[in-house]
This record gives sequence, structure tokens and C-alpha cells, in this order.
Amino acid sequence: MRSLQRTWPFHIMLLPAIIFLIVFSYIPMGGIVMAFQNYKPWLGITGSEWVGLDNFRFLFQREDSLQVVWNTLIIAVLKMFFNLLVPFVFAILLNEIRKVRLQRSIQTLVYLPHFLSWVILGGILIDLLATDGFMNRILGSIGIQPIFFLGDNNWFRFTVIVSDIWKEFGYNTIVFLAALAGINPSLYEASEMDGASRWRQTLHITVPSLIPMVVVVGTLALGNVLNAGFDQIFNLYNPLVYQKGDIIDTFVYRTALINGEMGFATAIGLFKSVISMILILISYRLAYKWAGYRIF
Repeated sequence: MRSLQRTWPFHIMLLPAIIFLIVFSYIPMGGIVMAFQNYKPWLGITGSEWVGLDNFRFLFQREDSLQVVWNTLIIAVLKMFFNLLVPFVFAILLNEIRKVRLQRSIQTLVYLPHFLSWVILGGILIDLLATDGFMNRILGSIGIQPIFFLGDNNWFRFTVIVSDIWKEFGYNTIVFLAALAGINPSLYEASEMDGASRWRQTLHITVPSLIPMVVVVGTLALGNVLNAGFDQIFNLYNPLVYQKGDIIDTFVYRTALINGEMGFATAIGLFKSVISMILILISYRLAYKWAGYRIF
């Protein structure tokens, strides 16, 4: 009670956020029951037929739903890998620039795409990558046939992954730049006295010092292995690339709101949520075991 008397203003300060969380995150969880029903909007949750695990069985029997899970895994894993590798390399290269103004200017330029929504970037990319767009004009000038980047299954995944890396790598670099700032300068000074070149310093001091942060960021990213980026895919894809570009989130959107299969869509969403929760718990455990990082 004494502790509460001292801290009650902080509890009052948290109250609006807690209410918001309960209203918009916990109360809607009651809708999970639709995953076990043949849900009909006009009958409601209480009047719809109970089908048990049929929706989940249907999930693993439908060929298109299995393809969607496979697409999600491929796109998400490749995004995770390159969104870890590219910022890591870029942070090391940026750290080697000795002119502070130039370094900050480059940082600002590469950060900017992160703050643009995929609605805006989607429109830009659709124009740039059209068969008569700027990119294909450049390819045509060097004798390469036009490529249908956003309408060819063989190119769509590549386009999605590269555009996501371009948008996010500058912002993701912040974590590694912060880790670089924490390296003891005396290590570099001692290596210079021993005659080590900049390449040797990078190889034997900078990279090993960043490895713990790589482990933390990589393991924590495991929890998002089923999040391949709804905003991006939704603004770029079309029926021509459903085979290799459709992911769980876009599949749920179409199944629920366009096809009206509410129960089946809820079952897919619940399946994804459970797997993601398990992966998050595993990733926190791995981050603590390998890098001594823990949140709770």
C-alpha cells in the first residue's frame, strides 16, 4: 500500500493506454470463436453452426492455402536475412567515412524512404516498373527486353524483397551504428600501433564487436517469420502473381472480405498468431542464451 501511495500517479498515467489495449486488443479476441464455426454474418457468433476443427483441416487440405504459407515463409525469411545483412555491411562502410557532414548527409538520405508509406511507394514503384516505365526504358536502351516486374511470378518476389530492403535498410542501420559507437577507441589505437590496416581493424575489431548485436536482432526477428509485409504486398500485387506473391495476411483479407469465408479466414489468422507467439518465445530465449539480452 505504501508503494501504491507513492506511485499512484504513474498508474493513473498508464490507465488510458491499458483501457485502449483492453478495448482494441483483448475484447476482440472473443471473435476467435469464429475459427471453429461456419460463421454467417447474418446469424452472428451465437447463431452460426459449430464445426470444430474443420476449418483447420480445410486449411491443410486446400492447395492454395499451403502455397500461401510457403510464399509467406520464403518472402519473410529472405527479407529477414537481407534486412540484417545489408544494414550490417552498410553500417561498417558508413563508419569508415571520416567527414562527419558527408556521413550525416548519407544517413539522412537512406533514412527517408522508411518514413514513406507503402501506399505512396506502391504507386511510385508501379509507375517505375511498368512495362513502359522508367526502369524498362533503361533496360531497353542497353538491349534488354522489357520485364513485367509486378506481373511476372518469377520477378515479383525479387521486386518485393529488393524494394523492402531499399526502404528499410537505412533505418535498420541505426542499431548497428549505435553498437559501433560503443566500441572502445583504445582497441583501434592499439591496433594502429601494431601496424594493423583499416581492413584488419574492421575484420578483427569492428565485426566481432557487432556480432552480439547481430545475434540479438536476428533472433528477435524470428518472431516475424510469418509477417511478410501486408502493406507492401497489398499495394503491389495483382491476380497475375497470386501463385508466388500471395501471403497469409493478403489471403486472409481476400478470403474474409471478398469471398465471405469468415470462419476459414479466422482459422488462418489464429494459426498464424499461435505460430508467431511460439517463435517469439523461442527467439527471446535464444537472444538471452546467446547474447545475454532479455526483456522480461
